[in-house]
Amino acid sequence: MRSDPGFYDYWPYHERPKLRWPNGARVAFWVAPNIEFYELNPPANPHRKAWPQPSPAVPGYSIRDYGNRVGHMRQMALLDKYGIRGSISLSTALCDHHPEIIELCRERNWEFFSHGIYNTRYTYGMSSEQERDMIRDSMETIHRHTGQKCAGYLAPALSHSEETLDLFAETGTELFGDEGGFYTCDLFHDDQPTPINLRSGKRFVSVPYSLEMNDTIAYVVNKVEPRRYGQMLRDNFDRLYQEGAESGTVMCIPTHNYQVSCPHRLRAFEEALEYITGHSDVWVTTGREIAEYYLQNYYDTARADIQAKNASAAREVQP
Repeated sequence: MRSDPGFYDYWPYHERPKLRWPNGARVAFWVAPNIEFYELNPPANPHRKAWPQPSPAVPGYSIRDYGNRVGHMRQMALLDKYGIRGSISLSTALCDHHPEIIELCRERNWEFFSHGIYNTRYTYGMSSEQERDMIRDSMETIHRHTGQKCAGYLAPALSHSEETLDLFAETGTELFGDEGGFYTCDLFHDDQPTPINLRSGKRFVSVPYSLEMNDTIAYVVNKVEPRRYGQMLRDNFDRLYQEGAESGTVMCIPTHNYQVSCPHRLRAFEEALEYITGHSDVWVTTGREIAEYYLQNYYDTARADIQAKNASAAREVQP
């Protein structure tokens, strides 16, 4: 069995080549709204239940429906106010269930990346072909409804297999060449983009996507109050901004329109956005733009540095 996932190498944060964002920005800041569709009665998965309640799980279903009916409009208006283009982690079934949401996001030139088809259907237990088919379906759906060639992936409900990244990268290449399938949000190991090891050797990068700043983790798992969540976002930014003076960092706020957009939580989120975007040396961007910039400007340097450090470490342990 592996001692680690095998997707990336150990690469000390403090000894890397310096990273500089466009116009000298210290922090690349992006917001990732998870716009999802949950089925009331999804097919059963033996590895994980979709709902904690017996069927029909009306409370869980309806609050998520609230997000698509009400919360999305609130969050979209707020991101517009602060000049932020959302990078949508999309349950692609939404293209059929709520095409009006897709159109509103298209009008704003938001990015769409794949979050699977339904957030109630998991990767767990799928064969390689089943997972490949699911990934292909989601990428083709995004392209059909938005014209965008899907670049990024976040596994549905964070359900991941050992082949997920390989399958996504390979499918992206088959569909769109180098313009498709070149970054992941499924790894939470760093505050800078990092090269990812794939069996195909494709140039592929992990873009930081924070579980700690994720509104569902904050509100549901850690039971954080809205005011405290807003302070956490500002504290997180302050540290990344400080370190970004030496080498550029990435801050992501992953949101859910049925969490952060509830009336009693929205002010804390807005105050954090106002604070972060009030700094002039912040690159307000998207997941795709971060990945593209890194691949064009730093990927090769990073690979060379990792290889040099690995070779040096190997020499040190030789008898």
